[in-house]
Amino acid sequence: MAKDALVNSSASDDDNNLDEGLQIVAFKLREEEYGVNIFQVQEIRNLVDITRVPFSANYIKGVINLRGSVLPVIDLKKRLGLEQTPYTDDTRIVTVMVGELPVGMLVDAVTEVLTIRTKLVDPKKAVDKTDISKFLSGIGNIDGRLVIMLNLEEIVGMS
Repeated sequence: MAKDALVNSSASDDDNNLDEGLQIVAFKLREEEYGVNIFQVQEIRNLVDITRVPFSANYIKGVINLRGSVLPVIDLKKRLGLEQTPYTDDTRIVTVMVGELPVGMLVDAVTEVLTIRTKLVDPKKAVDKTDISKFLSGIGNIDGRLVIMLNLEEIVGMS
């Protein structure tokens, strides 16, 4: 399932050895592809019943029981201001660690694990200085395929 993003043919072999890349878990939200560092991902689960928590932030879908622990679940589309879509058989809960806090994120589908050469990740925001830009850490480019890298600390509100 892993895919290596190759460099342009003009890059030297020395450059290839210096940049081992960043492994990410890629997933879909609507028609766009997003990614998070694989070291932050704990597991990927099928959608289960989520218990709503009164008076929580509007982007908190609720909580689930994860092996005896309570795991908060974020509706990532709502958090990023994207239009909602119905759940499907491909909908997943991606459990990530943000600092010491485990959090579940609802995504439309997990696509694959990718390796992006770090020099092919543009840390500059491709959007203007809106509130949404703080949720992005960069845009990865894999042979013309763009993957929006997420800043989980901002999304969870820990920064």
